Amino acid sequence: MPLNTGKAYIGIMSGTSLDAVDAVLLGFDESGRARARAGASIAMPPALRRELLALNVSGPDELGRAVLAAAELATLYAGAVAGVLDSAGLAAADITAIGAHGQTVRHRPGLGYTIQLNAPARLAELTGIDVVADFRSRDIAAGGQGAPLVPAFHAAQFSTERTRVVLNLGGIANITVLRADGGILGFDTGPANMLMDAWIQRHLGRAYDEDGAWAASGRPLPGLLENMLADPWFALPPPKSTGRDDFNPAWLERRLAEAAGMSTEADAADVQATLLQLTAQSAAAAIRRHAGDAEDVLVCGGGACNGALLDALRAALPCRLSSTDEHGLPAQWVEAAAFAWLAWCHDMRRPAGLPEVTGARKPTILGCKYLA
Repeated sequence: MPLNTGKAYIGIMSGTSLDAVDAVLLGFDESGRARARAGASIAMPPALRRELLALNVSGPDELGRAVLAAAELATLYAGAVAGVLDSAGLAAADITAIGAHGQTVRHRPGLGYTIQLNAPARLAELTGIDVVADFRSRDIAAGGQGAPLVPAFHAAQFSTERTRVVLNLGGIANITVLRADGGILGFDTGPANMLMDAWIQRHLGRAYDEDGAWAASGRPLPGLLENMLADPWFALPPPKSTGRDDFNPAWLERRLAEAAGMSTEADAADVQATLLQLTAQSAAAAIRRHAGDAEDVLVCGGGACNGALLDALRAALPCRLSSTDEHGLPAQWVEAAAFAWLAWCHDMRRPAGLPEVTGARKPTILGCKYLA
């Protein structure tokens, strides 16, 4: 498919894991079919990462700090855009718009709000490209969860004539069920990398558990796993979404204390192994419950690089597991590509907020545009 530069969009995502900013260029043909053309990734600066994590809870001067962090984030986003343009050999004038989700620091749909730190006007000024942002608020205004937002893109990219599941393993895990009859269901299943990253950072000073090697060196603790899976959130029916408001280090500390009198002095590698099983078991249970007839599960997100986690998922699932790389889109690009597609949907006035996914009263056109 030749790139139609009049319909080229860049999507940007910095997920719950806060490890990097990913940017992906999508080209659209006249029928609206999308194909990823180039990508770039910039590691999250440690100081900015610490500040974004700190802003997940209330603190001194948090409003001013949030504005400054958003501006720094937009500058990082602009660097990722420059990397994509350089990789693709294109100029800003060749891009129709950027879709920039921003960094979630609060997500409380039950209270009617969600907060994504972003500075889209600054991003438009820095890049000279129109920016579509603020994707979640319209769905929440219509009574929805405002998340997950990517199932509509998964349907456009990965639907087949049989039931299929797309499993995103970012900081939070979420699934999209693509039914053979065209129906779509999508929701968060619980923590994915978020708690594992926090635990290894605390004990080994590493940003993440590469290939799940540390978790594989430990033994899951059945009492702790049972206690964690007993959290009422896991039993909630969809639509549902979650984040650091529900699952965070304080949540883990409580579970450690409650599980058979355990304390934080439990063997750290065993706790990591248990957290890995929490991700695998909660995701697999959701798939079995809501997509028992699925013939395959496509995995994307950072967790797709965690061999130990994939092994645990294969052991827990009755169907084939594969990476989205095998289906035309690199696993690390899927979420960023989704926001390029959502920006295109905004321009086409195509509703991408799906009531069957988020629980909103009606389909909605997501995002607001900031002109360059």
